[in-house]
Amino acid sequence: MPNPAHRASRSVVFFSSAFVLLWVIIASFPFLWTLWGSFKVQADFFSKADWRYALWGTRTLIETGDTFTGAGYAGAWIQEEFWRAAINTLVVVFFTVLISLTLGTLGGYALARSGQKYAFWLLMIALIFRAMPHITLVSGYLLPFFEWNLWGHLPTSIIVLVAINQPFTLWMLHSFFLNIPKDLDESAKVDGCTQFQAFRHVIIPVMWPGVITTGLFSFLLAYNDFAVTSMLLSEENRTMVPAIYGFLGSTQEEGNVMFAVAAVVSATAPLFVLVMFFQRQIVSGLTAGAVKG
Repeated sequence: MPNPAHRASRSVVFFSSAFVLLWVIIASFPFLWTLWGSFKVQADFFSKADWRYALWGTRTLIETGDTFTGAGYAGAWIQEEFWRAAINTLVVVFFTVLISLTLGTLGGYALARSGQKYAFWLLMIALIFRAMPHITLVSGYLLPFFEWNLWGHLPTSIIVLVAINQPFTLWMLHSFFLNIPKDLDESAKVDGCTQFQAFRHVIIPVMWPGVITTGLFSFLLAYNDFAVTSMLLSEENRTMVPAIYGFLGSTQEEGNVMFAVAAVVSATAPLFVLVMFFQRQIVSGLTAGAVKG
């Protein structure tokens, strides 16, 4: 006779698996639908007559001779030169993450190892600065950037994004450093290391998952930013998110929606690859310090 506890455990596994499967389908459907629609024409993907046109490519077959077309990608990347926006995004993201992590690791380590009261107040000021809406911070930068002829260039957006992101990296890395025993620093000094050598050769390798996690969040902030890059960059230097917005047009000028759809898929796909590649480090970083033994 089957054990009741065994039947209950199988039921829990079944319903848990069904829930996870349902959640994955619901969560992935918007992206998969957009990916599918990016190979259709606008009359199919945004059809008012029958939503099933987007499934079968009825108008796409009539207009192009095939049920799939890469016109959206060709128009976005070649005709509208979306590749320039992609390169600008890579430059902005790379330097934002590099500067944020460099200052964040040094500052977080110093604040975590400092026994002074000013460390707490510095973190409080950083938290207040981080809580402010981005648009209020950007407006404060506009006047000096215009007066010094710095508006429209990539370094201006990098400076502002680092300023916005730095409080977050300080807080997150500070919490990681607090979970690392000070005995490691002292042991390294006994072996002849200086304070910086102990930080570089002993502490950083231990908390590397935390650095990866913080770097990923910094990457997402810079990669997905719209307010800062749209206000501080000129049209020729804009990044991907403002460029996608430009494809949609305005009330005065008609855009090309399918260019925007193809650009959205192109901008989203690297995020999936990045998260899948660093998934172990992300999980390790997010759970670091959760259990102390």
